[in-house]
Amino acid sequence: MPISPSQGSSGGGTIVTITGTNLGGATAVRFGGKTATITANTPTSVTVISPSGSGVVPVTVTTPGGTSNPLQFFYVGAPFKSSLSPVTGVTAGGNTVTINGTGLSTATAVHFGAATATPTVINDGQLTVTVPAGAAAGPVGVSVTTAGGTNNGLSYTYVDAPTVVSLNPNSGPASGGTVVTITGTNLSTTLSVAFGATLAPFSVINDTSISVVTPPTPDGSPGAATVTVTTSGGAATGDFTYLAGPGI
Repeated sequence: MPISPSQGSSGGGTIVTITGTNLGGATAVRFGGKTATITANTPTSVTVISPSGSGVVPVTVTTPGGTSNPLQFFYVGAPFKSSLSPVTGVTAGGNTVTINGTGLSTATAVHFGAATATPTVINDGQLTVTVPAGAAAGPVGVSVTTAGGTNNGLSYTYVDAPTVVSLNPNSGPASGGTVVTITGTNLSTTLSVAFGATLAPFSVINDTSISVVTPPTPDGSPGAATVTVTTSGGAATGDFTYLAGPGI
């Protein structure tokens, strides 16, 4: 006489189906010392809503013909989430987030606001999940659903991809040192600015502008350089020209 599922929330409320023979007219289904609510019954099955409990308990079905042999049901506590990393990402989703906590081994879903993703369980204390696309930029609540229930309490922020509209000035000496203002959109979470492959010091002014000091070219020669601004929401590029110095 199998039981499905064989585990559920310690708070109760799990819909459990027990299958076997001669189950018609069931008068009681007990989870340990507690009685479950019967919602459906046929000669070969009985469906109930589990009561609250803890640990492993025997489940029996009582009919006018007697009481069945016991089956085991495992109560699982609600999950606890302690942290997630990273806490921001692109609105389009697709990046991987790690969630740490306890009671995560039976996780079946992670919810980012209204969007849901299927996690990969590493162990009882950790899982990873690919972030689904968000409806819009901004914070959303993150919850994990396990056999023990659903736990909320963490937040993830969707960030729109940046754009680069202009660089002012857009040229300067190959020796570097030019202060350039980069204007665009969604720049407040800027992580790095690179001229070609060389990182440059920068400061965020606001969401539409950042200030950066050009680094020298690697070999001191003039030429065009692609400027890449990388934020939590992705990357955007602009153009800068390194000028040759005067010669006499």
